[in-house]
Amino acid sequence: MLSSLIIENGLDKEWAELILYARDLGITIDEIREFLSQSSRPE
Repeated sequence: MLSSLIIENGLDKEWAELILYARDLGITIDEIREFLSQSSRPE
């Protein structure tokens, strides 16, 4: 399944695995988005 998602959507394998791992830990997509948006803001 992961392989087909990567091929169909052009996703980076490591990013896809990281997101799935976070989901398995109970981290929501919104929490991931918030973290990424905070990480990319200049201080």
